[in-house]
Amino acid sequence: MRLHFVWIGKTRDRHCAALVEEYLTRINRFTVCDVSELKEVIRSDEKRVSGAEGDKILDSIKRDDFVILLDERGRQFSSLEFAEFINAKQQNGIKRLAFIIGGFAGVSDQVKRRADLAVALSRMTLTHEMSRVILTEQVYRAFSLLAGMPYHKL
Repeated sequence: MRLHFVWIGKTRDRHCAALVEEYLTRINRFTVCDVSELKEVIRSDEKRVSGAEGDKILDSIKRDDFVILLDERGRQFSSLEFAEFINAKQQNGIKRLAFIIGGFAGVSDQVKRRADLAVALSRMTLTHEMSRVILTEQVYRAFSLLAGMPYHKL
C-alpha cells in the first residue's frame, strides 16, 4: 500500500519541515510515500479560496484512493487503533491512502464529500505545519508498531 500526503502550501517553519522530512524518510522504509504540496490560493474570500484549493486537492487524488481528511471534528484514534486501522486497509487491498490537510480556509464541501474518513489529530486547534509533523509521526509510529519495532515505547 502506498501513501500520499496532500497539503496546501509549503512547510515554511524550518524546524517543522525538518521533522516532516525525517518522518517521511522513516516511513519510506516501510512503504512508498508521496507528498503533494499544492500552491496556496491567495484571495480574501475564504469560500472561494477553499473552493479553488479544493479543486487542486481533488485533482491530486486518484479515483480509487482511500481518502482521509484531517478535520478537528473527525474520528479520534489512539496510536494503537490507528496502526490497526492502517493494517486493516492494507489487508483489505487498499492501494493508496491519501491524507488531506486543507489550507487556512478549510476544505470545500466537495473534498469533504470525497473523503472516506475524517480524522482529528486533536480536539485542540493545531497549525497546519504542526499537523503535518504530528500526522507523519503518527503514520511512522503506526508502521513501526505493525513491524514490532520498539519505537512506540521509547
